[in-house]
Amino acid sequence: MKKLLFLSLLISCSVLAQKNPNPGYWQQHADYKMDVSMDVKNYQYKGTQTLVYTNNSPDTLHRVYYHLFNNAFQPNSAMDARLKAIADPDGRMVTKVKVDGKEVKQSRISALKPNEIGYLKISNLKQDGITLPNKVVSTILEVTLAKPLLPGTSTTFTLDFDGQVPVQIRRSGRNGKEGVELSMAQWYPKMAEYDYEGWQADPYIAREFHGVWGNFDVNITIDKNYILGGSGYLQNPNEIGYNYQDEGVIVKLPKKSKTLTWHFVAPNVHDFTWAADKNYIHDKLIAENGVMLHFLYKNNPKIIDNWKQLQPKTAQLMAIYNKTVGQYPYKQYSVIQGGDGGMEYAMCTLIVGEGTLEGLTGVTAHEMAHSWFQHILASNESKNSWMDEGFTTWLENYGLNEIAEKKVGNPHADSYTGYFNLVKSGKEQPQTTHSDRYDENKSYSTDAYSKGNLFLTQLEYLIGKENFMKTLKRYFNDYKFTHPTPNDIKHTAEKVSGANLDWYLNDWTKTTNTIDYSIKTVEANDKTTKVILERIGRMPMPLDIVVIYEDGSAETFYIPQTLMRWTKENPFPNVKRTVLDGWDWAYPTFEFTINKEKSSIKLIAIDPMELMADMNRTNNVFEKK
Repeated sequence: MKKLLFLSLLISCSVLAQKNPNPGYWQQHADYKMDVSMDVKNYQYKGTQTLVYTNNSPDTLHRVYYHLFNNAFQPNSAMDARLKAIADPDGRMVTKVKVDGKEVKQSRISALKPNEIGYLKISNLKQDGITLPNKVVSTILEVTLAKPLLPGTSTTFTLDFDGQVPVQIRRSGRNGKEGVELSMAQWYPKMAEYDYEGWQADPYIAREFHGVWGNFDVNITIDKNYILGGSGYLQNPNEIGYNYQDEGVIVKLPKKSKTLTWHFVAPNVHDFTWAADKNYIHDKLIAENGVMLHFLYKNNPKIIDNWKQLQPKTAQLMAIYNKTVGQYPYKQYSVIQGGDGGMEYAMCTLIVGEGTLEGLTGVTAHEMAHSWFQHILASNESKNSWMDEGFTTWLENYGLNEIAEKKVGNPHADSYTGYFNLVKSGKEQPQTTHSDRYDENKSYSTDAYSKGNLFLTQLEYLIGKENFMKTLKRYFNDYKFTHPTPNDIKHTAEKVSGANLDWYLNDWTKTTNTIDYSIKTVEANDKTTKVILERIGRMPMPLDIVVIYEDGSAETFYIPQTLMRWTKENPFPNVKRTVLDGWDWAYPTFEFTINKEKSSIKLIAIDPMELMADMNRTNNVFEKK
């Protein structure tokens, strides 16, 4: 029965995998079968991998590339070099020491001993039974094919691998600061993505990922006292127990055997992650649409109550995300204490488990939201990190505000502040910058999370809330299980609203142009009032303007941006509104008339809802003194 269920899931997900409205769209496919045995005494593991790779591209492939992420955790690796060179290294990856009386940040990777490093060694690599020449370069295995892989054909790669789990420094590793023994992220030889832009075989320096859709069948043999959680569906729960078993089943672990083999399958994902610890508590909760939520956390009395309270909040958030973006398509999601900070993976997340309930809820809200954007809408987050981190931040903020006892008017205020501070620092780089190439971590994170979030908040400003919410749902429905690009979210919003938005995508994501409009002058003119506005920033926008009179009445004015070739619906339906002529970006000023005396005007404000990322809001308001 379980096998039939898995096959039906496999078929349904595989059908979705090539559904994309762009003419000629294609994507590669990789099915993994892996058997791995973990030695928990020395944190080393051995495995075999069979990978059926299908070339759906129009190109003949002569080489392929594998990621060997574990190799990053070695002295003198590219990740180590980056830590030493960047001005603001990640605090989790360095130690602070005194050198000649000055505080110096030293790379933790540089200090790793041979039995503490990470590595992944490949042997017996074959294509359809033929041994393949290959070369390891940093965290990439370069492989020359024995026979070219033609368009529309498949081939089978087999290999053996030996790995060592590094001391936990970033995301993956062993024995992290909260005592979790194994956080097994990016632990296996992983085929690099080949897409319309070519091979995406970037070395790993602790940034982002891009993967090939496929199906995983994984057997993990480990000491029987360890409890596992991660990607996929456990196929032998009644042999494993640990609260995975069916209701009413009593599981007795074999006395003679020292190990258990956990069998997982994960249909239509682009990653497979797991974590293990002897001291996990495993709770379950059935959420909306029958999705089983798993919670695995350390049996630490100080944190148990927070983890219990987290569980219904996670179910609430999943329901909101389903309603706002689209239905979560899998039947399980696991929230697991492990790793550092928080990181999203297929059907699960690894998060820190200590701290406040608010912090625990916040990190879960963010990492689970990634499931919709990075693990169902799988953009290339190495090249367009803002599409993942920014959109995830939007959904996190929206969801947390929805479940809050006291809602705030703008749950995204922190993103505006972060963006403004980055611009003022002079360190902003265009969002087209590859994630690995940012000068500083701070610039990257603000660009990806904050400015990426503002792409959506301002999209709501541009096309109105109703169109914006429809855009999110259509974007998800049209591009799920594919790899959408920036143009896809822009074009979806255009199809939903009818507005032209190419100028917006260009200015916001490909330049560092800023928005700054001001009320330059307000002049009395007989029985009317002349208002002159000025565009100070390079980036054009349409403008919502509100006028409040001394008698308490109000009216609004809307100035279309001519590049949009479109007029937004009135966002203030109960207030009189005048749609003015459009303001072409080439004109630095714009003039309009209010048909009331200046003395009757109490206040004039540009963008009263403050959804526009205007760099200087002080000049947006005229107020009678």
